[in-house]
Amino acid sequence: MDGDWAFVTKNSVDFRGPKEAPGSKGQYAAVAIHAGLVCLNGPPGMDLDMQLELFAEALSEIGPDGDLINQVLEVTAEDDDTIHVRRYFLPADM
Repeated sequence: MDGDWAFVTKNSVDFRGPKEAPGSKGQYAAVAIHAGLVCLNGPPGMDLDMQLELFAEALSEIGPDGDLINQVLEVTAEDDDTIHVRRYFLPADM
């Protein structure tokens, strides 16, 4: 966080907390300001090709301005090959 870099992970729970209550736990729960969190979510055993596909989708969603300050971008691959993108503030009271 000291370098103002957005963090990308496939271990969403440890950083944003449980899916049902983001920010209630996790590494970003007590962080007042951060450069952004990108969560790549997929089925167990997600391979590198799927991670790269999800990361490309995340980059497309972020766009050229790259603004993710205090935001979480979740890119989720479902079993039916559907990709869902969800973007929200964390902490939520922004």
